[in-house]
Amino acid sequence: MQDLSKFQHPRFARAYQRLSAESERQGMAAHRRDLLAGLRGRVIEVGAGNGLNFAHYPDTVEEVVAVEPEHLLRAMAEEAAASARVPVRVVPGHAGALPVADGTFDAAVLSLVLCSVPDQVAALLEVRRALAAGGEMRFLEHVRSGNPLKAIVQDLLTPLWWRMGGGCRLNRDTAAAIMASGLVIEEERRFPYRPMPVSLTTAHIMGRARNPAA
Repeated sequence: MQDLSKFQHPRFARAYQRLSAESERQGMAAHRRDLLAGLRGRVIEVGAGNGLNFAHYPDTVEEVVAVEPEHLLRAMAEEAAASARVPVRVVPGHAGALPVADGTFDAAVLSLVLCSVPDQVAALLEVRRALAAGGEMRFLEHVRSGNPLKAIVQDLLTPLWWRMGGGCRLNRDTAAAIMASGLVIEEERRFPYRPMPVSLTTAHIMGRARNPAA
């Protein structure tokens, strides 16, 4: 059994439940549908949060194994799994040591999670381990702004935000981390999205990466 004590942020989890519901109404639900469209086979979702992706998995998915370390968010995800149209199994665990066997998934999904993992490359190497050769990873993340002034503001605020936001970093170059892990980005789209009227995370990236065949 993994020790998940350092991943517990109950105050943030309760706030996230409220904020994510508003974000869904502001357009995040449509982005989730785009992210998951066309997935097939067995899928591992890393950092499932409160399970908002579950309703958007297509019928071609055979099973979703959803890994979430935070206890309150995992309980919310279990409730969401009960009404999903595809089989979803929610399990405790964290991105740095996924509780799954090597090469057993056709696809991996990471959405709004790589901002908060302690080590992006280590987490992505775990994703590679879980994926079959040739398997794909779908990602949807907020990232460091391309606007130099906004990026500086993100840099200045990240230490405080990290403490308040469950370990979230505002200023990560997630595409660079994906490439550093050896995953091959096949499709990448950057777009502005403001989940709240006042938001420090307007720059987002969505795309697909491939685990290269051995």
